[in-house]
Parts: sequence; structure tokens; C-alpha cells
Amino acid sequence: MKDKRTLFSIIIPTHNRPHQLADCIRSMAKLDYPRDCFEVIVVDDGSLVSPESVVAPFRTRLEIKLLTQNNAGPAAARNTGAKHSKGKFLAFTDDDCIPAPDWLQVLASRFRETPDCVVGGRTINLLTDNIYSTTSQLIVEVVYRHYNAEPNHSRFFATNNMALPRDFFFLIGEFDSNFTTSEDREFCDRCLHRRYQMIYAPEALVYHAHSLKFHTFCRQHFNYGRGAFRFHLKRSRRESAGVLPDFKFHLNLRNWLLYPFSRVEVRQSISLAMLLIVWQAVNAAGFFWEGVCHRIRGMKNTRCVRFDTKT
Repeated sequence: MKDKRTLFSIIIPTHNRPHQLADCIRSMAKLDYPRDCFEVIVVDDGSLVSPESVVAPFRTRLEIKLLTQNNAGPAAARNTGAKHSKGKFLAFTDDDCIPAPDWLQVLASRFRETPDCVVGGRTINLLTDNIYSTTSQLIVEVVYRHYNAEPNHSRFFATNNMALPRDFFFLIGEFDSNFTTSEDREFCDRCLHRRYQMIYAPEALVYHAHSLKFHTFCRQHFNYGRGAFRFHLKRSRRESAGVLPDFKFHLNLRNWLLYPFSRVEVRQSISLAMLLIVWQAVNAAGFFWEGVCHRIRGMKNTRCVRFDTKT
């Protein structure tokens, strides 16, 4: 990893969050890694105002490029960034994230040990006084505790802290741009289906500053429920696994119900308890809502086929 060609392409999708994007790019300029060994690719996913004014001040400090596309979602934006990348490894994060200064060093160290793998790091909530953001990040933590209990045989990484060889990304088949949420679950499942090793590296830190309110918390996890249905539908079609691992996750009350209370202050406990219940409820509602929508779409398609046949 000592050659001077670009080793890492850091891909950041963004949409209407210029202030968060500025903080994210500023953290890229503080990475403790040779400047000629990484590039930053910002993909504007149809923002109302171009982030060019945010990106421009960093052009003298970083190898950075700004790509634009019509609004198509974060999965499509990441794919766009990957197609224009030149690094040996792709490192994905989000515009409301701030990687630690040694982020690329840690990833490089992991790839020196195991070059042919997917690496996922740990994400830490920066907004500790926001109970909605805190709860949402704790949900990610309990998911990681369940699916990544064996770090060298992990099963899920979120795309705000994930890296893999560029060649692998295109062999696996990019992110499914039909997913607006849960594209990371679907992508990780394809990795496992193709027998690629996934390694959890908790020392690869990214700090997350995603401000939430009650209605945005509910909308986020309702949409995650919808994405979960689409994920299970696609996974069943390729027969890669069943739903048993997810049932085991929800039945593990010690993990998703008890563990979060060890991570918050006492004054936040009641609010946390209520939000964990809300999370389960709205997630399930989103899952079943997407199931109903899928069934309705199927019935409409069937009627179209029958109509075409008669004519």
C-alpha cells in the first residue's frame, strides 16, 4: 500500500444538506493520510441549489470532484461516484458524517491483512442531546451486535462507513438503485451470497450528525420497514437465505430492548423506552404497507396482461 497511485476513492452522496456537507468535506481535509493517495467524489443527487460553492474552497486542499445527477436516491448516487472513481478501494460515507482522522489508515491496515474483503467500521452519534438521533443510532448498534457478533464473519454494514475493493464492487453488481432504503442490506446479502468475506473494524470510526424529530424518526423507520420488505422479496428470489435471522433478532430482547438502556443517561430512559416501542411499531407498519402495495401492483399487472390477451 506504499505506491503513490490513488488507493482510496471516498464517495459522498448529498442532497440539500450544504452545511453538513461542508463539515464532512472539512473532515476529509483533516484525514491523516497522504493527499496523493485518495480522492473525494461528491455526488449531488438533485439538490435544489448546487453544492459547488461548498466544494470549491477545498479544491486546493484535496483531490475532489463534484458530480451531478437528477434526484434518484443515495444508491444511484453511490453508483455514479463509483463509476467515476479511480481508486483501488472505494470508501463510502454520507454527507452528515465526519470520519475520524485515522479512518483511511485503519481501512488500509485492514486491507493489508485481508485484501479481498468488505470492511465496515463503527459509527458514533454526535447529537447525544437529541433522543431521536440517539435512539436511531442505538438501533444501528443493536443490529451490529446481532449480525456482526463474529467480526471476521459479519453480515451487515451501513453505507455511511463501508469500504471494499473497487473490482469487487462491480463484480458484486453495484447498489440496487430501485431501493431508496435498505440498499446496504441488499448489497451485503449479495456479498455473502457470492461468498465474499465481510470484516467488522470498530476502530474505523465515523461520527454521525443526523438531526431527527419525532415525525422524521417515524418516517425514517417506516421507510426502513418498507425497504425490509423489498429486501426480503429480492433475497427470496435468489434463494440466498430465509427470514429466520431477522426473527431471531427481534426475539433477542436482551439485545434490542435491554442493551440500549446501558448506553444512555437515566433521564433519557423513559423517552428511549417509548421510542423503541415506536420503532418496532412503525417498522412493522412499513413492512406490511409495502407488502400490500406489492400485492396491489401485482394485481394491476395481472389485469393489464389479461386485457392485452383479450385484445
